[in-house]
Amino acid sequence: MNFRQGSYGDVEQLRLLGLASWKQFQSDLTPDNWQKLFNNLNHTEMYAELLTQSHCIVCENAVGAIIGMAFLVPRGNPTDIFQADWSYLRYVTVHPDFSGLGIGRQLTEKCIEIAKRNKEHTVALHTSEMMHKARHIYESLGFTILREIEPRQGKKYWLYTLAIA
Repeated sequence: MNFRQGSYGDVEQLRLLGLASWKQFQSDLTPDNWQKLFNNLNHTEMYAELLTQSHCIVCENAVGAIIGMAFLVPRGNPTDIFQADWSYLRYVTVHPDFSGLGIGRQLTEKCIEIAKRNKEHTVALHTSEMMHKARHIYESLGFTILREIEPRQGKKYWLYTLAIA
């Protein structure tokens, strides 16, 4: 496996990875909520915008296919969930065929390393009740629940933060 910075040339592979990875949650969602999530994941513009505002790390397999991705958005990009002085993780995603190999953990660790180099003070993320493996990884790396946030796609979501020393 090879980890590298993602680029605009990766947008189509990122889109396909998002669709393949999140499909595993289709049965956890109502048809309407799945369609909303699918529509979001299926837009190349969403990945292109993330590449513009964040540091993207991808993981490639032996033949160069992208099997994992994560985006670290730097402070100064507030949302309705994330404060202006926080950096935050988006779409930490691993293809289901490569689940259990530690890729999600390594992607998250690499984003934390970048946040430290960039002198960020806080890394935040949000995740849901259906993301058991992801929550375990985040908590084992020191992220703690700050609060429950508004449900998304009909599921409970929590806001996690990690203080960067």
